[in-house]
Amino acid sequence: MLNVNEGHNKELMEQCQTLKEYAIYVARVRKYTSEMNLNDAVARAIDECIKEGILVEFLRKNRSEVKMVSILEYDKEWEEKKLRKAEYEAGKSDGIEIAEERMIHNMIKLDFPIEKIAEVTGKSPLEIEQYLQSNRQ
Repeated sequence: MLNVNEGHNKELMEQCQTLKEYAIYVARVRKYTSEMNLNDAVARAIDECIKEGILVEFLRKNRSEVKMVSILEYDKEWEEKKLRKAEYEAGKSDGIEIAEERMIHNMIKLDFPIEKIAEVTGKSPLEIEQYLQSNRQ
């Protein structure tokens, strides 16, 4: 998979001017969305690109379609980032839980008293007892 974002795969970008200009356009949309709402960011990126000779013919001819597709794609990208972040957080939480269970298990094997296990893990003695009950099988 090739990264076609601005600043990446310079050799490819030099061979394909349209791809290079598209990467510039996308980078501007991303930059401006941190400063303004998405509609305004896309409009500003289109205006600037036309003014600076970037994708001029295509943007003039297809301005409304480009704007609509850019907004839809950016919303999709944003949603995917949110989903990845949520999945990461869930995985992180699961990992912490597994590590805590291993710690409790190892401390039990070493005959630590329940009170000490609770103190070290930050769990209540009741939670440690429940862990013992559920893992006795």
